[in-house]
Amino acid sequence: MIKKDIFIGIFVGLIANAIGLFFSATLLGNGDDFVTVIKAAANEGFLGKLISLGAILNLIAFFIFIRKKQDYRARGVLLITVFIAVFTFIFKLF
Repeated sequence: MIKKDIFIGIFVGLIANAIGLFFSATLLGNGDDFVTVIKAAANEGFLGKLISLGAILNLIAFFIFIRKKQDYRARGVLLITVFIAVFTFIFKLF
């Protein structure tokens, strides 16, 4: 049961991050489509910043799970948020 809740939290964290990435790319993209903005971000070196902005929605999911007393799901969201932070750090180094 605990593993299932953690995996649900990880899945929710990934989906929230993807939606947040889409929203941040759309808002900061100056009217360009999503794929064009992601390619331009990768070429100009700020893709990691866009991914980090997308992780803001994980904060909302985390507090919703905490408020509902679903601590293991909140733990899964936190795990994926830390993974994304490490990924963007490593992505920034190379």
